[in-house]
Amino acid sequence: MNYSELSAAIQTYTENNFPAITLADGSTSSSTAQINRFIQQAEQRIYNTVQFPFLRKNVTGTVTPNNKYLSCPEDFLSSYSLAIFSGSGPYTFLLNKDVNFMREAYPTPTDTGTPKYYALFGPTVTGSTITNELSFILGPTPDAIYSAELHYYYYPESITTAVTTWLGDNFDTVLLYGSLIEAYTFMKGEADMIGLYEGKYKEALALAKRLGDGLERQDAYRSGQYRQAVT
Repeated sequence: MNYSELSAAIQTYTENNFPAITLADGSTSSSTAQINRFIQQAEQRIYNTVQFPFLRKNVTGTVTPNNKYLSCPEDFLSSYSLAIFSGSGPYTFLLNKDVNFMREAYPTPTDTGTPKYYALFGPTVTGSTITNELSFILGPTPDAIYSAELHYYYYPESITTAVTTWLGDNFDTVLLYGSLIEAYTFMKGEADMIGLYEGKYKEALALAKRLGDGLERQDAYRSGQYRQAVT
């Protein structure tokens, strides 16, 4: 299901084309803007419930000597792993800690070595400006130049701008029913209809979790084939 098909389905199911409305500040919200908001809210809910592999991303960067901070990508939400390496390897995966541990374990910033730990430090500061970009703190402070590879969780581009996405192509039911819940909430629709769509959404979400948090994390060689008890 692409964006046009999803948008049309939302209007058909709700029997509402969501005409433009005037907001409290005097601005106008178009039909497209309203529908896009429903879809984006549904996507956010789904992406924070099921960890599909397509929500993973990896980037490489450089750790510099005597600098214990490493900037996160702009679309970073949370980390899966952070590793450093020199040349062609080997990879050394850092252990995730908190800032308190880092300060206690390495109280002197001038103490350097091969980093063993990392923690999410907070916003990056450029000059006197606090940016939206987050940063890691490493411990100990790097003693040389290292390459870094970060695997992290992020929100992929919404179907409202990408037109087609993995979720729309492979699990459009959960996206449709999630969007319908948001649309009916906006409409202040009947409780029984909202309950119906919530039930359908939960059914689709259960199947999505079976795939993203189950089948895609195992294989028959390691886990054996699924067997249903015969009664």
